[in-house]
Amino acid sequence: LIAEKNVAIIQVKLNQSSTSMINRTLKVISSEKPKNWQEILSELITDPKELLQLLRLDINEKPASLVGLKQFPLKVPRPFVDAISPGNWSDPLLRQVWPSIEEDVISDGFSSDPLQESNFNPVPGLLHKYQARVLLTAAAHCAVHCRYCFRRHFDYKSNSPSRSDWLDSLDYIKDDPSIKEVILSGGDPLAISDKQLAWLIRELESISHLKILRIHSRIPIVLPQRMTSELTTLLNETKFDVVLVVHSNHSQEITNQVKENLNSLRASKVNLLNQSVLLAGVNDDSQVLKELSQTLISLNILPYYLHLPDKVSGTSHFSVSSEKAIKILNSLRDELPGYLVPNLVQEEPGELSKTRLV
Repeated sequence: LIAEKNVAIIQVKLNQSSTSMINRTLKVISSEKPKNWQEILSELITDPKELLQLLRLDINEKPASLVGLKQFPLKVPRPFVDAISPGNWSDPLLRQVWPSIEEDVISDGFSSDPLQESNFNPVPGLLHKYQARVLLTAAAHCAVHCRYCFRRHFDYKSNSPSRSDWLDSLDYIKDDPSIKEVILSGGDPLAISDKQLAWLIRELESISHLKILRIHSRIPIVLPQRMTSELTTLLNETKFDVVLVVHSNHSQEITNQVKENLNSLRASKVNLLNQSVLLAGVNDDSQVLKELSQTLISLNILPYYLHLPDKVSGTSHFSVSSEKAIKILNSLRDELPGYLVPNLVQEEPGELSKTRLV
């Protein structure tokens, strides 16, 4: 009896000790500051094995493309991975970032530069394809490597100007008064710091004939912590009319964190639009796109473009035929008010604008 009593006393003390230790651990965890966007950006998942370990998937079931990884390495932010369903190879978010062996398929009509962007690259870091607007590659890197990316083969080494090199691009814009709008793209323009972005915006503001600043970014969706109050202030204080085009393909991407951070722009002067790419096995379904449009408008984001995927080498497994795309869009028109139906478009080299399919 004495022995049993001593064991019971020891167990109570151990339980008390364990509880105390757990409480101390929780206190430390709760007191830790949440990581800022730069820290998250520095901790991207780049190892396929780590990604699958987190998602409880076996790489032997769906091997990665070694060729694809060499050409276009894996890159995924951890907040985006948190939105992927573990154990599900068919998850629409996973399909967008997993370097599938399907990337090794060589398909007729697919090339490394299907839009012939190299023909519209008069100075490093600048593309001039359409009238009245130019595109600046403000950053040569992204927070995520979407496997369907039309610029996965783009020559970023030759289009990553330093601050002094930017002067050539700025001079090009100054010399052409027909240019009214500058589009910041990349890579992803929000991957650069607020300081760099502010400098570039100030330089553009000095060009009197520029009126509109457009920013195309996937970061508000895949790394919502980037949407800081400092960034919102910067976009509100510029003299430009500002358009932020985010890129979401599926409502599953729009997590509570995304909603919370994008809500900070509700009272700002920034116009919010969304563009999606129609991807086989991801969102080639009218109900999926309907839910996306409804989720977007709840955040004051207007559906803008629904792109047919560009015919980039290594991406044929994402292709959707124009016939199927038109059928999907007509279904959306039957079920949604017109302002929630995006424009179905494809880009064709040499054309003066994107081609609307219907």
